[in-house]
Parts: sequence; structure tokens; C-alpha cells
Amino acid sequence: MNALTINFAPVLQITDEQFFQLCQINELIRFERNADGTLLLMPLVGGLTSNRNANLTAQLGVWNRDESLGIAFGSSVGFILPNGAVRRRSPS
Repeated sequence: MNALTINFAPVLQITDEQFFQLCQINELIRFERNADGTLLLMPLVGGLTSNRNANLTAQLGVWNRDESLGIAFGSSVGFILPNGAVRRRSPS
């Protein structure tokens, strides 16, 4: 699974709010952002991978509810890393 990389840095810098809006407007495209501002367009996963991810997420949620050891997230959550990059959980 290869991502398409787009570098807008020579032309413009996309703020966190603009990146969020870009993701909201284009909800069928999975965007990530590197610390240097380059955008990654991530391919969608197939049905088998999506099914496997759903089962894993359900099991993790039940385990976390029973053990109360932290917070569990689904596969479409994005995290802003300390270096400014935005990453989504990688599908298996």
C-alpha cells in the first residue's frame, strides 16, 4: 500500500485548522501530514482488512471497558505528534 506524497511547502503552509478542514471537505480521502508539511494521500483498505480492523477494534474496546486501563480509539482517528506530523492508525 503506497501513499501519494504532495509537497505544497514551496507555495504555501497549511495550518492545523486548514488541514482539518481539508480532511472534512474530502472525507473519502485519507490524509496524513509529515512534520515538514508534506501531505500523504493514503489508499483505502479493502473489505477483508476493514473487517479484520473492525473485529480488532471491537475486541480492544471490550477489553478496555472491562480492564479500565486507558482509552481505545477506532481506526479513523488522527493524532498530532510532537514534531507536528499528523498520523492515522495504520491498517493491518
